[in-house]
Amino acid sequence: MTETDPSNSKDTFGDMSPDEFRRHGHRIVDWIADYLANPERFPVLAQVEPGFLKEALPDHAPEIGEPFERLLADFDRLIVPGITHWNQPGFLAYFATSGSAPGILGEMLSAALNVNAMMWRTSPSATELEEVTLTWLRKLIGLSGDFSGVIYDTASISTLCAIAAARENVKDVAVRERGLAGTPDHPNNIFLRMYASEQSHSSVERAGITLGIGQAGVRKIETDSEFRMDPKALVHAIYEDRAAGWTPFCVVATTGTTSTTSVDPVPAIAEICESEGLWLHVDAAYGGPAAILPEKRWILNGCDRADSLVINPHKWMFVPVDLSILYCRRMDVLRNAFSILPEYLRSKTSGEVQNFMDYGPQLGRRLRAIKLWFVMRYFGAEGLASRIREHIRLASEFASWVDQSPDFELTAPAPLSTVCFRANPASSRDGLNGEELENHLDRLNEQLMEQVNRTGRIFVSHTKLNGRFTIRLAIGNIRTAEPHLREAWDLFNEALEQIRS
Repeated sequence: MTETDPSNSKDTFGDMSPDEFRRHGHRIVDWIADYLANPERFPVLAQVEPGFLKEALPDHAPEIGEPFERLLADFDRLIVPGITHWNQPGFLAYFATSGSAPGILGEMLSAALNVNAMMWRTSPSATELEEVTLTWLRKLIGLSGDFSGVIYDTASISTLCAIAAARENVKDVAVRERGLAGTPDHPNNIFLRMYASEQSHSSVERAGITLGIGQAGVRKIETDSEFRMDPKALVHAIYEDRAAGWTPFCVVATTGTTSTTSVDPVPAIAEICESEGLWLHVDAAYGGPAAILPEKRWILNGCDRADSLVINPHKWMFVPVDLSILYCRRMDVLRNAFSILPEYLRSKTSGEVQNFMDYGPQLGRRLRAIKLWFVMRYFGAEGLASRIREHIRLASEFASWVDQSPDFELTAPAPLSTVCFRANPASSRDGLNGEELENHLDRLNEQLMEQVNRTGRIFVSHTKLNGRFTIRLAIGNIRTAEPHLREAWDLFNEALEQIRS
């Protein structure tokens, strides 16, 4: 094809021809297959400087359509070098994710169908497939039939919607109709307070900001030595706030916290919420899939008593980003928080089917369920469990290497597939103590992490625990195996030796 091909003319109507689509589609599938077969040929962390792509691209769109071959060439030449490869087995940062092959194929079909799954009638299969797959997953993780589910994009939105439902559940406050402030003739005069541990995800605080509760309305609860929410501190905070005129309404517990993957004592927290009449939301976005394993089912102990729970199959079930699920025992309250039915969306089937547009802020909804359906069917419950179990084993193995090393130390328990650790060699302690030593170790570990990441062979991230810099190694990629962990451990030891020399 050349630039003078009439199919590229701005005066041409219609789409790319089926034959041309087939030709380029085969080429793209081949590229994807080669990429998945050997993603390690690329550095994990993009080795570019800010502005590299903006400087390489023109500052205006083309006047005349370009040959698709040129688009693919520029994808390889310009886009790929600036990609941080989350699908690379050496990606061990944040919560490592991976788009598995069946999930990628499901994503392709979803894009081709291009349906809007806002109502049952706008695509019946999309709605009913969502219901079926979420029931499958609910049973796999051991949640009771009291819960129903809805798919959103990310856990941040799932948590936002759960807290919106909790706000809607507050008695004698018409937030939906009059807002938090009320109206001049019907003021609400209410100050809502919600609770989450100091280790909770930032999305909890963002939800508070978005929903008008404000950062002041989000109270962080102290944690114990293993970074789990302290139930006694929660009780004290609730009593203290009620006495000060606040209206407690919601608690967010976490099973698999962002920094350390600690698991809050949900049974004790559920007891408090039931006693105090508070909505309990559980953030199981990362940790939830581990409950597919019978031996890890304990991490969701008490969650059947929660009002809502979020789990992200795109984190640890090998589903391409994005797909988050909110399970809720109070779907009527969730619906009341959001449902608005304009005339053009009314349907004769509305009373007998599920219309998922009623359960969140967005009207348009992608057909996300198909990629989850493909992944669950292709791997099966046994295949998913075996892969998650292996990740937990690998994390335990890596933690044992750290624990046996004279130069490194664990900084938190590793109950799942994330290891928090830092370098603390004996040589660093010579002549240093107290705050001076801790500041030195912070600098040392930050330098160590940056040096390892610059190799392009692995990518790790960090957090702060008890105010101190801590390296996080998170295993979640479907292709990560023990040799990759061995390489990572060797890189850390080599980098530490170089820094000390």
